[in-house]
Amino acid sequence: MSQRGLFVGLTTLDWLYLADAPPDRNQKIVALDYAMAAGGPATNAAVTFGHLGNTAILLTSLGQHPISPLIQSDLQTWGVDWIDLTPDRLEPLPTSSIIVTQATGERSVISINAVKSQAPAHIIPADILQGVEIVLIDGHQMIVSEEIASRAQAMKIPIVVDGGSWKPGFERVLPYADYVIGSANFHPPGCQTLEDTFSYLQGLEIPHIAITQGDRPIQFVSRGQTGEIPVPKIQAIDTLGAGDVFHGAFCHFIGRSNFATALAESAIVAARSCRSFGTRAWMKSESG
Repeated sequence: MSQRGLFVGLTTLDWLYLADAPPDRNQKIVALDYAMAAGGPATNAAVTFGHLGNTAILLTSLGQHPISPLIQSDLQTWGVDWIDLTPDRLEPLPTSSIIVTQATGERSVISINAVKSQAPAHIIPADILQGVEIVLIDGHQMIVSEEIASRAQAMKIPIVVDGGSWKPGFERVLPYADYVIGSANFHPPGCQTLEDTFSYLQGLEIPHIAITQGDRPIQFVSRGQTGEIPVPKIQAIDTLGAGDVFHGAFCHFIGRSNFATALAESAIVAARSCRSFGTRAWMKSESG
């Protein structure tokens, strides 16, 4: 059963390099492999959602800089539609440089977020939620996200929040959420432990909350019931974007499964994405 999802947030141009190890101070190294793709939490989630057989719409900032067509080409390749929040923007989009360590799959990232490319709420199309069955928000376009969350809640469209890390303004968006899936690096104000984070989110009356912890079990609370989900044990080649893939897969599975099952199925998809270098190779292999 195909679904229509709206993904709100960051788009970057990602340059990925596979290496034996990250460079030391004042050192040059030669990469073993490289790749280029559109990146960002909402963007990778949208690509994953589309790969799983759905219609993905990305609400993001692209603009008119010469690198923008590179991103648009990648989105077209993977069947993702987009709505540009800043169509007249001339400045370059955020670009990320990522070094993946071959032996461990761990990554080192330098990037810039969407702080310099924030869009106003009035640019959102009036009919943007027409036919949409699920919304994902990554917090990188907070003004737009708050407006979308308010509209979606009024239309009873489920809202998923990707809590990769805490961002100012999340306190205005989170109360609209049906599902919050954070990482171990998601620390709301005053929260230092996992228990603190769960307590903060439960205080906002969010029905379903989960925290991923890399290769450790996913902890969750669903309408007051606690539990954990083991994640597949794999030899990771590249962990870049695994959390984004998880969120895109969750948006796919939650429409046909309960919360715990959707988390488990999403973990399997995210694990598949870690078995090859780059954020697209796993999809290419599955697409034949």
